Amino acid sequence: MKHSSVSLWLCVRLLFAGMLAACGGAPEPITPPKQLAISAESPFQYPEELWDAQVEGETMLRLFITEQGAVDSVRVERTSGYEAFDSAALAGGRTLRFQPARRGAEPVGAWFILPVRFDLGPAADSAGAPSTSQPAVLP
Repeated sequence: MKHSSVSLWLCVRLLFAGMLAACGGAPEPITPPKQLAISAESPFQYPEELWDAQVEGETMLRLFITEQGAVDSVRVERTSGYEAFDSAALAGGRTLRFQPARRGAEPVGAWFILPVRFDLGPAADSAGAPSTSQPAVLP
């Protein structure tokens, strides 16, 4: 009798450990969203007064992208030091669309950082449109 209760106890522990392994483990990493180009024009407007003054800067936006790829929330994560750049970045950020982030094959909503660079150099187009990089996943 003692032998069978030990075997039953061992089976229950092994079954429980197997269930934990199947359910648990580290979740798959999130693949960042990809910005979709809806038009050839940049959604970010270079503030005229800063363009005329030949001022450059970078605003870091924090965006929540839904599982449908829409921007649900946007705020300034790091200011450029110029309110006009930050306001232009926020206004443009609200209009962006993305392929949603993914965990494995499933689309997920998540927070991301998107740098918006206001650059007068050759990377800017003829209208002086700011450039953006692809968003970086937040932990």
